[in-house]
Amino acid sequence: MKRAFLLCLVVVPLALASLPARAALRVFACEPEWGALAQALGGALVDVYVATSALQDPHQIQAKPSLIAHVRNADLVACTGAELEIGWLPVLLQQSGNAKVQTGQPGNFAAADYVHKLDVPALMDRSQGDVHAAGNPHIQTDPRNIALAAAALGARLQQVDPEHAGQYAQQQADFLQRWQQAIARWTGQAAPLRGMAVVSQHKAYVYMYDWLGVKEVAVLEPKPGVEPTASHLEEVLSALKATPARLIVYSAYQDPRPSEWLGEHAAIPAVKVPFTVGGTDGAKDLFGLFDDTLGRLLAAGTKP
Repeated sequence: MKRAFLLCLVVVPLALASLPARAALRVFACEPEWGALAQALGGALVDVYVATSALQDPHQIQAKPSLIAHVRNADLVACTGAELEIGWLPVLLQQSGNAKVQTGQPGNFAAADYVHKLDVPALMDRSQGDVHAAGNPHIQTDPRNIALAAAALGARLQQVDPEHAGQYAQQQADFLQRWQQAIARWTGQAAPLRGMAVVSQHKAYVYMYDWLGVKEVAVLEPKPGVEPTASHLEEVLSALKATPARLIVYSAYQDPRPSEWLGEHAAIPAVKVPFTVGGTDGAKDLFGLFDDTLGRLLAAGTKP
């Protein structure tokens, strides 16, 4: 009897040790900002795969077999929504055969569903270019939208992984506390930008401008998603004589030449901003994204 008891003391721990560790919740993030947010909220509980990089146009992604495979194995798909991924995400979802991440299921999260959209068109006309019926999808450029998305994504993580709901709730509360403090700091730092007139290469920053009180006076793309033409650049240059701008904003993934041409001819700085996590060396996470973005705008926009 004693020998049997001692054997149990040895065998049971060894058997438990041989059991596979619980797999982390697998998150497929369409864009770097949502991958970074899922990691911040999930920590060691999640295994995050990001489908795109900061140097890719999120509108123009190919539904490759490798992406389909990742969606097939995902527990949660976290994307922007608002039709940003309309050209590729539906194919991934359909081809994956993964029922739990289909639209309308708890495993499908669209951040844009939880924020107030800007630039919602009154009428849809494809001749207007890459216009989204749900409004401008680039919600991540306003940190207040990140806070709204964090509250919603944190709740969704708790829903799809209830076993660890308490840990998600604690990590969410910690992130949101630090994030609200950062928003207050950023808003104060950005005060010199309020009322500033700027030109954008792509209409990607309406949410950031709304937050900062910046006025967009021109866009280099003649229509959303249509590359700047020489004739349109000349028109913008001419218009700036009547409505001057202080700087030109373009994203890290874009060809800088249109912005640089206008900057040279209008004698105003062209500023590359990260647009999302990883777009610049300084934008290594969500906090760095806004630290670096504001640093670049202030450095260029407040020069004497």
